[in-house]
Amino acid sequence: MPIAQPPSEARDQRSEVGVNPVFAQEPVRVPRFTLPPEGVHPDVAYQVVHDELMLDGNARLNLATFVTTWAEPQARLLMAESFDKNMIDKDEYPRTADLEQRCVRMLADLWNAPDPATAVGCSTTGSSEACMLAGLALKRRWQHARRAAGRSTDRPDLVMGVNVQICWDKFANFFEVEPRLIPMEGDRLHLGAAEAVAACDENTIGVVAILGSTFDGSYEPVAEICAALDDLAARTGVDVPVHVDGASGAMIAPFCDPDLTWDFRLPRVASINTSGHKYGLVYPGVGWALWRDAAALPEDLVFRVNYLGGDMPTFALNFSRPGSQVIAQYYNFLRLGRDGFRRVQQTCRDVATSLAHRIASTGAFRLLTDGSELPVFAFTTAPDVPFSVFDVSAALREEGWLVPAYTLPKNREDIAALRIVVRNGFSHDLADLLLDDLHRILPRLQKQTGPVRGPETASFAHGAGAPAGNDGRRPA
Repeated sequence: MPIAQPPSEARDQRSEVGVNPVFAQEPVRVPRFTLPPEGVHPDVAYQVVHDELMLDGNARLNLATFVTTWAEPQARLLMAESFDKNMIDKDEYPRTADLEQRCVRMLADLWNAPDPATAVGCSTTGSSEACMLAGLALKRRWQHARRAAGRSTDRPDLVMGVNVQICWDKFANFFEVEPRLIPMEGDRLHLGAAEAVAACDENTIGVVAILGSTFDGSYEPVAEICAALDDLAARTGVDVPVHVDGASGAMIAPFCDPDLTWDFRLPRVASINTSGHKYGLVYPGVGWALWRDAAALPEDLVFRVNYLGGDMPTFALNFSRPGSQVIAQYYNFLRLGRDGFRRVQQTCRDVATSLAHRIASTGAFRLLTDGSELPVFAFTTAPDVPFSVFDVSAALREEGWLVPAYTLPKNREDIAALRIVVRNGFSHDLADLLLDDLHRILPRLQKQTGPVRGPETASFAHGAGAPAGNDGRRPA
């Protein structure tokens, strides 16, 4: 959410929005920054807003975002029918509350919780809120254990790779936890088990493992991290739980990589989050946070709500929020089932891997990843080409495609990359059109005498509190 209007000298000089005379019986002016003294016809208000929004990018061609940009008409209809339902009003909307709990149990089963019927979880506005809740639970469990042992609760820390999404920076800042960010090294572009354990101490509240890095789509080795922490606990008594940030991968791996052990099958995994509005296939915004059992979520963080004369535990930062996304999530689970999700996600992966290798075959680019984990891949320019990834991003934008270019974070700032996210609705045909446009712009770029654009010209702001592309820490 922007906290200030982006600067525009021309726009700021105009205090009114001009309205096409065709919209009304006579030309009118609509205040831009103040409430109009009188209202206008709903058709006029609609057209004014509609025309302004034409200048936004085409969401379906936005290959930067992980967020769902296509849904079935039936899902959209259900959402429209339930826009007025407040998710927090369990007593007023008991069926919506029940659908939320059904989704929690379905996810607990999908992620192999010891007893899905007793697993604890809730919907959130997205993975950012879910991560905050998971981090709070880790901190509170650590505090309880330290106090029980008569030890200080000062200076808690959280271990994670520098590739984590910016919400973890926010968690550390908001809730006063030291973020121990492990930098990239060589070909290791995410957190490794040895590096995670080396950063842990008695003040570590947890390790965050990312199932699907936003930088390149790669899975972090959750099982290896857990095994290394098991060894640490056996050797030193330092017992560190793991939270799996599965914002994207937690809705990919169960269907495409069923034999990969990353979830509650690992006893050290205390909690998992995912974004329903990413590969859960729901329009924004909905996320999910689950704990393996009630013991993993301290009771003093849970609030009790009277629900149809019974007890409904709730744990969320936000209060009023729409129920429509939760309803759409349940629709998707019901509509697709396991096999349907497998086919959707596998198709996305097939499109990603095919497109990645065809881009590499141009000879102008080198793959960093190929889309074989998340249906996401990153690539950089081949040596000695006379253009930068930022030149490529700008040229593709001219064709309507939004493909982010950014530099990698600490210790690999030397790598500048492009990243493509393949979502449901991005078909092989659309991939062909993207490749056609890439082939069309390459001859022009090859004629350059050298790169024209650098990180300072990037249109995508990836870092925390830094100019777009300046340090490139976290692509959104």
